Amino acid sequence: MNPNSPRSPALRPVVVIASDRIERDGHAAHAALDGYVRAVGEISKALPLALPAAGEAIDADSLIDAIDGIVLTGSPSNVHPSRYGAAEPHPEMQLDLARDATILSLLPRLIAAGVPVLAVCRGFQELNVLYGGTLEPAVHRQPGRLDHREGDHNRPIQRWYDDSHALHIVEGGVLAQLAGGTRAVVNSLHHQGIERLGKGLRVEATAPDGLIESFSIESAPRFALAVQWHPEMRIDDSAFARALFNAFGDACRVRGRERLGTPEST
Repeated sequence: MNPNSPRSPALRPVVVIASDRIERDGHAAHAALDGYVRAVGEISKALPLALPAAGEAIDADSLIDAIDGIVLTGSPSNVHPSRYGAAEPHPEMQLDLARDATILSLLPRLIAAGVPVLAVCRGFQELNVLYGGTLEPAVHRQPGRLDHREGDHNRPIQRWYDDSHALHIVEGGVLAQLAGGTRAVVNSLHHQGIERLGKGLRVEATAPDGLIESFSIESAPRFALAVQWHPEMRIDDSAFARALFNAFGDACRVRGRERLGTPEST
């Protein structure tokens, strides 16, 4: 095989999925939930690979040359409050300093290089912090806010992801095109939320209590959308969830063709 021959246009785009640094049987490990792997593989039609929370091991230039998209996943952990100038975290707050350091250092380079980004829950919050925004650590304690937490933990896990509140989608935005209108219903599994939106971010949708539920990055060269809910857990029964991962996959395919120098398939 000639190593200089054009790559096949049928090759799937490469998408990295942000992992958490966890402990497993006393060992440091990296973990990503299967819902994201399924959504990227089955709906985005991309090759899903785990991105470890190990910034010291990742060269940004090499990563940019090798990938066509990144999914910033949800997580039980929260962005450390010091990242957005807030007070020290509550003792019960779960943190992942390795993920903070890895994602927040890589993202500016990836976005500037035109790598498509889909950010979910913690990823949504990471992007807001990256652009100078702040987070409210306990949305349910704020007057006038809904309780956006997952509810009864005794329910089967899948029931945690049932639709829980309406979504008002801003007309003319990226999300409105994907939803086919300005109304949708989504699930809600988060304690934190946006307190102040970062600079250069465009609101795409809000919850009934006014909390920002989705935004896009105005200056991003390609697809860069963040959502506070969990579409990865609804790909089997939600056309809206599938539309998000379809659109992300389409953007990754464009990036992949350009990266590999392959023509658009007919």
